[in-house]
Amino acid sequence: MHKKTRYSPEVRERAVRMVFEHQADYDSQWAAMRSIAVKIGCTAETQRKWVRQAEHAQGLREGLRSADREWLKALERENRELKRANEILRKASAFFAQAELDRRPK
Repeated sequence: MHKKTRYSPEVRERAVRMVFEHQADYDSQWAAMRSIAVKIGCTAETQRKWVRQAEHAQGLREGLRSADREWLKALERENRELKRANEILRKASAFFAQAELDRRPK
């Protein structure tokens, strides 16, 4: 069973800052991440994810920033809701048009 550990934003920020400040002291960024991860008590993969998120947020790496990703999700959600509403309106319109045709003329 895996225990999910939550790290405070301060710990994450400090760990990322340490990687950026000390990566020149290591052969690679991965080596720096592994070393610092051990010191702060997280896995190297967790450290890598934090560093990649920070790089995206700072524009150092291609990809969407967190704010852009959230905005895109909101737009996609709104788009789904509008498509659903349009489908309901289309079906209602067809139903009432058919009812008008079926009505007996006076």
